Amino acid sequence: MAHDTTMMRHTYVALLAAAALALGGCATAVPPVEVTRFHNAVPGWAPGTRYAIATAPLDGPSAGMPSIEWNSYRAAVDQQLQRQGLVAAGSNEKAPLLVRIAFERSEQAAGARRSPVSVGVGGSTGSYGSGVGLGIGFNLGGGPKRMADLQLSVRIDDAATGQAIWEGRALTAVPVKAPAAQPSLAAAKLAEALFKDFPGESGRTISVP
Repeated sequence: MAHDTTMMRHTYVALLAAAALALGGCATAVPPVEVTRFHNAVPGWAPGTRYAIATAPLDGPSAGMPSIEWNSYRAAVDQQLQRQGLVAAGSNEKAPLLVRIAFERSEQAAGARRSPVSVGVGGSTGSYGSGVGLGIGFNLGGGPKRMADLQLSVRIDDAATGQAIWEGRALTAVPVKAPAAQPSLAAAKLAEALFKDFPGESGRTISVP
């Protein structure tokens, strides 16, 4: 078990390092991210509060066994949670916070509209896909580029009650062949945007450069 935990940590470090290098070299290639967060009250956990990330993704198109790409998103979210002063729990340690992660990737021609996606915490609801900073990018050589719609969803639950404390989703669209579509870079960008000015204004959709 200890060996597996060490290997997993080494994998996360490698993923984070790759994301940092990608962000440094291709920052200008990453389009704005549309972000919406929901919470009933500003989370009041103390610095050092332990959290655990669920091993299974949130329900949705990406549900199932974690993949290499899902691990990129998990590593990126892990980094952002620790920047908020939270601490990852050990493998045999109970944590008061349970974090659930999901990502979605789909492809379509540039300019095509995606259907709104609803999300809410405690009865508050909102939608994504308003088109802020999305669907931009045409191939000057003729015809529209194929775009990848990328979406990261994160929910932080009270582990004891299962009640959602904070929930958010980040959405962007990038050309399929662009460096920004690489999992490590996409995950780092979406996670950074999602946790910008955490916890964020509940119910408001913003565009993060």
